[in-house]
Amino acid sequence: MMIWVRILLFAAGLFGAAGVAAAAVAAHLSGGSSLATAAQFLMIHGAALAGISAVALQISRGRGALLVGASAIAIGTLLFSGDLALRALMDIKLLWGTAPFGGTLMIAGWLVVAAGGAMAATPRR
Repeated sequence: MMIWVRILLFAAGLFGAAGVAAAAVAAHLSGGSSLATAAQFLMIHGAALAGISAVALQISRGRGALLVGASAIAIGTLLFSGDLALRALMDIKLLWGTAPFGGTLMIAGWLVVAAGGAMAATPRR
């Protein structure tokens, strides 16, 4: 298995675990809506990373785009959810614009994944 895919799958597992933990903490925290949002993003994108990685292992055409897009999604999720979680739990704000930058990176990553999917679905002539 490619090391890139292993790293993405490792991140997917960590995102899933962190998402469940953050959701549990948010349920007991007054005003934990930011943490709940971070938890949702972690769990959804963790599952997505696992799925994209599985598809990337099965195709050759479009694989690079899928892996680049998944990597952008992973970094964006880390920035976005990390910023929200730190604000909710420790009242610490990361660098200015970290959450919006992370969100933008996730959107860009999904667009690259879409391009990779289109390349994979295009029949060869």
